[in-house]
Order: sequence, then C-alpha cells, then structure tokens
Amino acid sequence: MNDQVKKPTGPLKSCPICGKPQAQATRPFCSPRCRDVDLNRWLKGTYVIPGRDDEIDDVE
Repeated sequence: MNDQVKKPTGPLKSCPICGKPQAQATRPFCSPRCRDVDLNRWLKGTYVIPGRDDEIDDVE
C-alpha cells in the first residue's frame, strides 16, 4: 500500500490570526494556540454572517 501523505502543492500561506507561516500539523494556523483563538472567536459570536432584514424566521 502507498501510505504517502498529500503535501500542499503551493507555498504555505500565513496564519489568519497572527500572520506567521502556517504549520503543517495545524493548518491553516501556525500553532494550536492560534487554532484555539479562532475557535473561541466562533463560539463567542465574534464571527457573524449577516442576514437580511426581510428574512422570515421559521417558527414551527
């Protein structure tokens, strides 16, 4: 069997949290800390996808 791990074809981009180069183990972040910071932002509601005012909520 061929147990090769796929490697990215292009250069690694920078971490979206701190700007350092990405680490392969924690892509797209540079470290577990930055990964956890991002998760915390999602859980606190810092990242929000805005909705339209004319949308009607599904009330069942």
